[in-house]
Order: sequence, then structure tokens, then C-alpha cells
Amino acid sequence: MPDYVFTPPSTPSVRVHGGGLFPVRRIFCVGKNYADHVKEMGGDAKSDPPVFFTKPADSVVESSARIPYPLATENLHFEGELVVALHAGGRNLKTREEAGALIFGTAAGCDLTRRDHQAAAKKAGAPWDSAKGFDQSAPIGEIGRSQDFPPGGFDDAHLITTVNGERRQDALLSTMIWSVPEIIIALSAQFELKAGDLIFTGTPSGVGPLSPGDNVKVTIGALPPLRFKIT
Repeated sequence: MPDYVFTPPSTPSVRVHGGGLFPVRRIFCVGKNYADHVKEMGGDAKSDPPVFFTKPADSVVESSARIPYPLATENLHFEGELVVALHAGGRNLKTREEAGALIFGTAAGCDLTRRDHQAAAKKAGAPWDSAKGFDQSAPIGEIGRSQDFPPGGFDDAHLITTVNGERRQDALLSTMIWSVPEIIIALSAQFELKAGDLIFTGTPSGVGPLSPGDNVKVTIGALPPLRFKIT
């Protein structure tokens, strides 16, 4: 056994629908991937390139969790998203087939965001780390295996986010600016992707604030829903 100076933390993981745990290596996220959300945030969908950022692996939170309102913010926002889980890796991928071969499955997720931190970072031209990579900022539902929930079958699926039963987001996945294979190809040009990576694929319009006591639900087609409560 390695001679660690203290007991290393356990590997973060996400439950897989039907059984098993998916070990999380890294979490990549895509910004500005729905035209309506780009406009909502003051951008131009036709000219702005995708924005990639990361969250720490241990920011994942299982469905049905109670998530404490985060520290150092007065403007916590929800962003419902499709999440892609990889069981293989590669770099400089060129084709949709190569990208598709990496996918283990998909899940409903929520990119929690400290919007006040993000606004300050944008104004200062600073990194988004404190806005996106805080504790428990990546709740995610059970991962549906690709053989049970084929990623290619989601084009007509709606991503729906509700807060306290009120629908806040409702968008077809087919309205993403960059498709899942295109996202994987673009990421592989900047990072060597590996098994255990998660990719949050962006959020549509309708994002908004959360307060203690709010119940959030994200559904995407037939995938297991994500549910959590802010406390």
C-alpha cells in the first residue's frame, strides 16, 4: 500500500440506473450551448464560441439530496442540463463515430451557479471557478446506460426544470447549438478525455434563483429524473 500521510478521500461516484456506481474523474461543462440562453445572458449565439469550464469531481450530489444553500452568495441559480458520462477516452477525435464510442450513458443534471460571483468574474475578466466549482454544485440523477437510453434518441426529448412544481425551463435537446458528438470532439482537442469523465452539455433559457426550501426537479425524456432540495 502507498505510504500516504493521511487516508485519501474516497472516489466520487454517481449511481447507475439498474445497479452499479460510475466513478467520477473530471467534470467538464459547456457554456452557451442553447441560442435562447446565450441571448438571455447577453451574448450572440451566431458568433460566440462555446465556453468550457470545470467543476471538481467531488461536487457531484446524488438525486434526492438536501443541499445546503452555498456559502458566500446571495444569488444561487439553477441550470438544468443533459450530462454525458464517458467509459473510454481519447484526444483529437475527428468523427462522430469516435466520439460516440466514448459514451457510457447520460443523465439529468443541474449546474448550480453562484450568479453574483459569475457576474463579478465577467466584469473583471477573471476565471469562473468560484461561480461554478463550489461544494455540492453538480447534482446529478442516475446515469442511464446507452444500451437502455440511446443518446441518439434524445433529439425529440424535452429538458424540463421545475422549482416547487412550477415549470421554469422547457427545451428540446435538438435545439443545442453543439451536439453531444461535437462537444466531445471539441473537448478532445483541448483535453485528453478518459473513462470517468462527465460532461454537462449546457442549459436552455429560463434559469433563475433558488432559495432555502425550494424543491428542484430536472427531467429529460425517459431518463431517471433528478430531484433535490435547497436547505
